[in-house]
Amino acid sequence: MSQRSEAEDVLQEVFATVWRKAAQFDVDRAGAMSWLAMIARNKAIDRLRSQPQARKFEPLELADEIADPIASPQRDAQAAGERDRLDECMKRLDDRRRSLIRAAFFDGSTYEELAARVGSPLGTVKSWIRRGLLQLRECLEP
Repeated sequence: MSQRSEAEDVLQEVFATVWRKAAQFDVDRAGAMSWLAMIARNKAIDRLRSQPQARKFEPLELADEIADPIASPQRDAQAAGERDRLDECMKRLDDRRRSLIRAAFFDGSTYEELAARVGSPLGTVKSWIRRGLLQLRECLEP
């Protein structure tokens, strides 16, 4: 199945979910676009997780068209410097924000999963993550 048809299936699921859950939308908790984007993100993640591992790879014939992932020594040094800088900035975050950001962006956990895991409201978890990302951006800016 092509990626386009997968995307179309996810989009259809998003529309069906929005239709079924429209009454649950609360304008005081989030804007309409944020609510819709959250549903779309979660449906896309669910679809990716449900696929067998073999379907996540491109055909072998495309290997010649893919750039060589082996970095040069210069790129290795640059990447190491960027990693060190990010690690230093992550250390400046409080423990809660750091662990939430790691789980959301490195482990692929959804905000809903994180809210349930820490026992806090979804909006609160989103705020903690957003503030942490703002701190990271400020720290990483040259």
